[in-house]
Amino acid sequence: MAEKLEYKKAILVICDGLTDRGSSTPLSEAYTPNMDRLASEGICGLMYSIAPGIVPGSDTAHLAILGGDPYREYPGRGPFEALGAGIELEEGDVAFRANFATINDKWEVLDRRAGRFGSSELAEALNIEIDGVKFIVKHTTEHRCALVMRGERLSKEISDVDPHGPGKVLESKPLDNSDEAKKSSEVLNKFIRRSYEILKEYQTPANVLLTRGAGAFRNIQSLEERFGFRSFCVAGSALYKGVAKYLGMDILKVEGATGRVDTNLRAKADALLSSIDRYDLAFVHIKATDSKGHDGDWAGKRAFIERIDQEFIERVLDLDAYIVLTADHSTPVTLRRHSSDPVTILMHGDGVRVDQVKQFNELSCAHGGLGWIRGVDLMPILADYMGYYRMYGV
Repeated sequence: MAEKLEYKKAILVICDGLTDRGSSTPLSEAYTPNMDRLASEGICGLMYSIAPGIVPGSDTAHLAILGGDPYREYPGRGPFEALGAGIELEEGDVAFRANFATINDKWEVLDRRAGRFGSSELAEALNIEIDGVKFIVKHTTEHRCALVMRGERLSKEISDVDPHGPGKVLESKPLDNSDEAKKSSEVLNKFIRRSYEILKEYQTPANVLLTRGAGAFRNIQSLEERFGFRSFCVAGSALYKGVAKYLGMDILKVEGATGRVDTNLRAKADALLSSIDRYDLAFVHIKATDSKGHDGDWAGKRAFIERIDQEFIERVLDLDAYIVLTADHSTPVTLRRHSSDPVTILMHGDGVRVDQVKQFNELSCAHGGLGWIRGVDLMPILADYMGYYRMYGV
């Protein structure tokens, strides 16, 4: 008689930039009884989301942790932004991160973020066609947009027009000798000039669009095709929705999920609780721990970690599911940037070997039974616990 498989559900919670350097950190000093309970009842360890010594981007780190290959399947940042903005991409589309910006008539950048001003109306006005190439623009939050070029024989091998600081708007240039790259850079430059002509008529701070991070979309295997389970994502920022959608996850719209410190953590928990019955895996992203690290705000980061513990973790603590709590990368407040330091990880649920770790923090987790793993190791480990294992060999 064939073995009857029993499947379990799982929740993956990624607190962006959660961990820090040093022996006293916002995480180690925060009051987190619920995280500590999970740690004491589960197994802990440390994780390099990409590999030791590599400083991960949020995009590549999430791709690896969610089951993709950050070296073979990374399409560039642009497609993630576009997918997260709700644009349905097609094979061969070239996508960008984009900012509304303020320039003068000499094309000198006065404000790369246009005073954080942007709108759907302005984005819609830029949905135009030039030389047979369609430009699709969608506003996301504040000054941010996603931009897609759709047409024949396009290439992502083109440079940014965003100077990333003071200076003039750059001309996009081909990064290789192909006709496709030459065509793509030329038509993008025409679009940037046209964006200025269109946007200046609105008389707002946003009078041009600056692009960066070109990437080419292609279809890859979904999580369901790789492991067998259906999954969904709860996130506030477009990037993380985009990575999840790239891997075939459904995206839940959650009122109050902003991706900022004012995000509604209780609403995220409620969305998870009301939807998990229809799925096998839930991925929840929480952003503001990273923002506080970039701000160098030690006390603010600790306070937000305590909010996560009280407003989110406490509400999902007793679900009949595996719970994984981790981060995508470290963002130490002393550095105000991402670092290569490994992140804390815990796994809680039926059959998990319980180690001696009693607190969820950087130093304690280093002694955990899970050891040191990479981001790409997590999803296969979790899939096995859930019952979606695949035997290697016969």
